[in-house]
Amino acid sequence: MKILAFAASSSSKSINKQLVSHAADILKTDIIKDAEVEMLDINDYEMPIYSSDREEAGGIPDLAHQFAAKIGAADALLISYAEHNGNYTAAYKNLFDWVSRIDGKVFQDKPMVILATSPGAGGAASVLGLAKASASFFGADVKADLSIASFYDVFDVEKGCIKDVDVQEQLHTALATLK
Repeated sequence: MKILAFAASSSSKSINKQLVSHAADILKTDIIKDAEVEMLDINDYEMPIYSSDREEAGGIPDLAHQFAAKIGAADALLISYAEHNGNYTAAYKNLFDWVSRIDGKVFQDKPMVILATSPGAGGAASVLGLAKASASFFGADVKADLSIASFYDVFDVEKGCIKDVDVQEQLHTALATLK
């Protein structure tokens, strides 16, 4: 099984990148042992801010086509959403907007697990709620979602893993839905 994993964040210090990387490791070692996980960095797909004028003048950038092809080549998706002011990050939203111009079913009917975390008590639940509520409109088959609050209290940054047993169990349960 080919899993495409990424954090919907452009920050080099993203806690959502740390979370999705840990989740990908769990998938490979504990849940789907023959899984091939490809980790993407959305910074590799930076494009001009989407506008219909830009699209009309120059078409859809090759990077948007490349990202859509990565989704198409995967059997399942694992995404961890960072939250900026209760919403998607600008970097992710721009990438999403460009890819949606290729095909409105951005996620190409792939099964997916969606995650989100934040340092605070909200656990980026707002952006996760937005992603979950709109997923079916964009061709996603969300198998599970998990918001993890107080990231630094539950995640061992040095070891790159969740140290809270209950949260670790919740993550395992969510990931097992991709089996």
